[in-house]
Amino acid sequence: MSEQEQVTDVLVVGFGAAGACAAVEAADAGADVLVLDRFSGGGATALSGGIVYAGGGTPYQEVAGVTDTVDAMVDYLKLEVGDAVSEDTLRRFCAGSRDMIGWLAGLGVPFEGSLCPYKTSYPSDKHYLYYSGSEAAGGFRDAAVPAPRGHRVKGPGTSGKVLFAKLAAAVRGRGVRVLPQTRVTELVTDPAGRVTGVRARTLAGAPALARARHRLLSRYAAKPGIYLPKLRAALDRRASRIEAGHAREISITARHGVVLAAGGFVLNRTMLREHAPAYRGGLPLGTVGDDGSGITLGVERGAATRYLDHVSAWRFITPPTAFGKSLLVDTAGARVCDESRYGAALGHALITEHGGRGWLLVDAKLVREARSQLGVQTLWFQRMQAEYLLRKAIRADSIDELAKRAGIDAEGLIASVVAHNAAAAAGTADPTGKPAEFVTAIDEGPYALLDVSIRPSIANPCPMLTLGGLVVDERTGAVLTGEHTPIPGLYAAGRTAAGLCANSYVSGLSLADCVFSGRRAGSAAAKPVEVIG
Repeated sequence: MSEQEQVTDVLVVGFGAAGACAAVEAADAGADVLVLDRFSGGGATALSGGIVYAGGGTPYQEVAGVTDTVDAMVDYLKLEVGDAVSEDTLRRFCAGSRDMIGWLAGLGVPFEGSLCPYKTSYPSDKHYLYYSGSEAAGGFRDAAVPAPRGHRVKGPGTSGKVLFAKLAAAVRGRGVRVLPQTRVTELVTDPAGRVTGVRARTLAGAPALARARHRLLSRYAAKPGIYLPKLRAALDRRASRIEAGHAREISITARHGVVLAAGGFVLNRTMLREHAPAYRGGLPLGTVGDDGSGITLGVERGAATRYLDHVSAWRFITPPTAFGKSLLVDTAGARVCDESRYGAALGHALITEHGGRGWLLVDAKLVREARSQLGVQTLWFQRMQAEYLLRKAIRADSIDELAKRAGIDAEGLIASVVAHNAAAAAGTADPTGKPAEFVTAIDEGPYALLDVSIRPSIANPCPMLTLGGLVVDERTGAVLTGEHTPIPGLYAAGRTAAGLCANSYVSGLSLADCVFSGRRAGSAAAKPVEVIG
């Protein structure tokens, strides 16, 4: 066999959380495994906050004194997940949640049961367990017993990098071969339609300087490029030129199966315009590898897709916790939704129902409370965003004058304040269903409106990621056609597949789904052809 031809049992395309978990499971099942990645691995996982959604009584919940059950977890996630997966699959995910966290811990992923005592979009380095969704928000706590299920990987700052480093070490520790700087261009099938491998272009064997430059460009395109789209695009163009000039063609045969785990398509403008045109102005959360290539590879072989129009847009308003007591209003002065909801729910409502325009109405006492919380509740980027909003706020001594200065309908805004303040006086939930503990009268001037509209902004970005992907069999992760028949030898996981979080996202559910679906696909792909064929 030539240098341009390789053979393995299981071939994994993409080296983020889903790809790494697939590789570990396949290797533990006795398969020879090869992982490919266009860059050096990590993907959106390494850029993430490192939150894994888990419950049902994990060891870290128990340490924190939290009581949780599988049934309570199922009841809550039913409201978020909807029909994205069957109830049987949702229950299997929840029932296996405790073991999933134990499996990750066994790979060296560090967790801790230090419970965050306040509402936040992401806890500080003092806390690693928190309410990462809308569990305690109005309307949810009545349907499901709330519990904190956001398990943050222990590490400074955003800890996705720690999660990926531990997963990558586990992959390599099992003797799995990893071929970085390799882009898959085509799936190979046999006459019967079975996927038997891939064709790709790789920088393996290219001059050392070219490979080093490519690594450097991809590293800075990922971060700080995630915050600087023009820089990211420029660096990616340079990386692509290196690939065009130095990459060579290779063919890889996969005896048992190919797992597509190449991320979503949030960096593919054409796909976004086609499937989710309303989602503009946000910060694409991912690397340039999140270009939909994995989804496209599957579609080219007859795969069906689902939920490609579903994008999660995060308009987080806490920390500081005080902002959860504010009123989120639109141009008509009307309330947008319950402000105690998870940030993706706020972002979804703003984009789909209010044209992306929104303001937080606060009064003087909420501003004082917010400023007192900045030093203890926030990481640097959260503090920067909150201070930016306060600095740029529109202010006035009356609600009427404030509305006029902001170009908001004054009658509508006054009516929203009156209705909210009546609930505060009665000690009840307000008209949006916001729980009473978050309902405080807006009655002390001067008043301020903080612009949280969805628009390009480094200081106050709205991160976005795509949720839909290839349709898969929920027992094996096998990719399905439009006729709901499996494509032999092809599997998908993570954001390349439509999974648990395809309908609605809460922090940690995407990474948890990457682990769940990655392990599922890796285990199934490792079986000999005659067993699954």
